[in-house]
Amino acid sequence: MPLKTKNMRFINKKLLLALCFIVIASSAIHAQEVIKDTVKKAVTVNISNQRQKIDGVIATVGDYLILDSDIDKSFLEISSQGNSVKDITRCQMLGRLLEDKLYAHQAIQDSIKVTDEEIKSKLDEQLNYMVEQLGSMDKAVKYFKKSSEADFRADLFEIIKMNKLTSEMQKKIIDKVEITPEEVRNFFKKIPTDELPVFGAEMEVAQIIVKPKVTEEEKQKVIDKLKGLKKDVQDGASFATKAVLYSQDPGSSSNGGYYKMNRKTPFVKEFKDVAFSLAEGEISEPFETDFGYHIIYVEKIKGQEVELRHILLVPAISEASLKEAKEKITQIRKKIIDKAVTFAEAARTESDEKETKANGGLLVNPKTQDTHFELTKLDPSLNSQVSNLKEGEVSMPLIDTDQNGKKKYKLITVTNRINEHTADYAKDYIKIKELALKEKQLNAIAKWSEEKIKETYIKINGEYRDCTFTNNWLKK
Repeated sequence: MPLKTKNMRFINKKLLLALCFIVIASSAIHAQEVIKDTVKKAVTVNISNQRQKIDGVIATVGDYLILDSDIDKSFLEISSQGNSVKDITRCQMLGRLLEDKLYAHQAIQDSIKVTDEEIKSKLDEQLNYMVEQLGSMDKAVKYFKKSSEADFRADLFEIIKMNKLTSEMQKKIIDKVEITPEEVRNFFKKIPTDELPVFGAEMEVAQIIVKPKVTEEEKQKVIDKLKGLKKDVQDGASFATKAVLYSQDPGSSSNGGYYKMNRKTPFVKEFKDVAFSLAEGEISEPFETDFGYHIIYVEKIKGQEVELRHILLVPAISEASLKEAKEKITQIRKKIIDKAVTFAEAARTESDEKETKANGGLLVNPKTQDTHFELTKLDPSLNSQVSNLKEGEVSMPLIDTDQNGKKKYKLITVTNRINEHTADYAKDYIKIKELALKEKQLNAIAKWSEEKIKETYIKINGEYRDCTFTNNWLKK
């Protein structure tokens, strides 16, 4: 999403796509129908990893029912991704389904809202990924063994909705979980010396960015275009249709420019300021952010949340501006090589990237929020740029194109290389804190589950009552 803060720039798109398939496979566990029929058919169940011909209700969690075929569906979805299911028993799969239903049931009890608009947005995004990967919608439907595109969309919609309810409920559970330095210290002390985690080889990377200048003429072109689109909408045209046709925001254009946000949503300040200044039904004047020029249309205001649509247009960059930017960054590199300035000094005074220049160009790892990047997890695009650099060496000027098609030049240097090593409390405090926090969050979820199982109507039928579960679903 181009409007989010830019320290998320290092995203491996192929990895994201692969993860998308994995998430869908694992979350197929969530794609169960809420069946209102209270008549429960008798079933004969074989507690093994075999397909069942006889279907029936095997468990109930609150208002949700789980069918025997739901387990089969879960196995089928995971297998269709090439993942082995031979070590997963039907009891284990049922345990996972029960957890998902408990989260979803409690999310509804807690009035957690998931709108169809949110689901449709994610649905379109995932379908686009799948079609791009598999070649066509027909191939995607066949790959996931669905009877039709409509059936495929309906199943995927329910999967995403259940995922969203589950994730929102989990988020609510752990949002208030915090950890103190003393707890981190105690967590680390509890780990036996021979069981201390080993952290892989890492590096710290800095960069200097030079952006080509946009001419006033090109800026005015997009401003005039946006004003024209605004007038068309005021005259009766659909803002959503205009966004699909013209917006250059890859994160929302296919969905008619739709976003749902609140004051804490990580969008750039200029965008949020305009969004929250508009009344329901109002369209903004064109305004500028680092991503280009926008207009916003506010559809709904619900308390502290705003549902809006926007159109982003990016001014074109001339060849002359590109040439000028390259010449500038080449001169910066020469000053660094000649030792007239250090890389950090040049970044602070010459770089056009606000997020890194104050820190001497050092990049922040979006996953850990520190400056260390583990080599095995480094984004391939960044890895290809730094893999052959020695510590302190400065790259030749590199041209970079972001997801909006905007070009810029950059210099990269590796400021520090850290070998693989056993965890050290002082050196690896941030990573150790993250591990300690995750453990505390898992404990919070376990405690929540234990309490909610006690107060929620749960029934398990037939031979599945002989299963051994991690959680006390049978309330023994």
